[in-house]
Amino acid sequence: MNALIELDEISKNYGSYQALDRVSLSIDSGITSLLGPNGAGKSTLIKILLGLLRATSGEGRLLDFQLGRHNRQIRERVGYMPEDDCYLSGLSGVESVQLSAQLSRFPRLEALRRGHEILDFCGMGQERYRAVETYSTGMRQKLRFAQALVHDPPILILDEPTSGLDPGERESMLNRIKILAREKGKAVLLCTHILPDVQAVSDAVVILANARVRVADQLEHLSVPTAPSLRVKILGDADAFESHLRRVGLSVQPSANGAITVEGQHEELAERIWQLARQARVGVRSIEPSRNSLEEIFLNAVREQPDGHS
Repeated sequence: MNALIELDEISKNYGSYQALDRVSLSIDSGITSLLGPNGAGKSTLIKILLGLLRATSGEGRLLDFQLGRHNRQIRERVGYMPEDDCYLSGLSGVESVQLSAQLSRFPRLEALRRGHEILDFCGMGQERYRAVETYSTGMRQKLRFAQALVHDPPILILDEPTSGLDPGERESMLNRIKILAREKGKAVLLCTHILPDVQAVSDAVVILANARVRVADQLEHLSVPTAPSLRVKILGDADAFESHLRRVGLSVQPSANGAITVEGQHEELAERIWQLARQARVGVRSIEPSRNSLEEIFLNAVREQPDGHS
């Protein structure tokens, strides 16, 4: 299958400032997370995808429509949830979602029906009849999410969808995003700073830094270490056991939360670690294959300089 979004050497300059530098990407169905530090170019990229900005150079397409030429057709097929508030005072929640549907050319009564249906999906009860200016931060998040969904677009661009939500509502929002991608077949571009959210729902990750793409791959691939290794947690003196492993010739690195990373093939290495733990008189809490943490992947990507050196 062809990618749903395809970008080829997209650059954007604001005078002498370069916001995007030769960005090339292919985004397929599923959930793709767009990460990067402030100023990396994420907002500029979103605006180009939505047709709100024209790229300085390069070309791209969304579905079968060219960026910069078919902006209206693209916006009809994209649901955009902005990070900032964008409501009209005096309207209720359901009226706000109904208006969004009408702007997508739904008849008035069908727009109202769609509004109620989507607000049910978003977990909004009787609050839908209240004026939106009285809403809490979490309720406004739900409202923006509903407005992005109401015209049933095949592609969703969600900017910080869990920002300001309490833990329970955050989990509910992530579950809804997974349902839309896994069961409804929508492609989701998720822009967030919350790395646990990315780890929980994403199929692929794109990291922008210094206006360029530093990482673009499936999360499953990124999580696999270059060399096979095991992550070991023990009961006892971890530093002393780490020194013991080094003395017998094993390659060892300390990990987060007091764990130890030991390089080697899993099957043979696990048995040897058990034996060495008995010799050192420490208990083994767990032994599992090592995985690259998303935080390490992100930090390594943003530390790179524009010339590719760290």
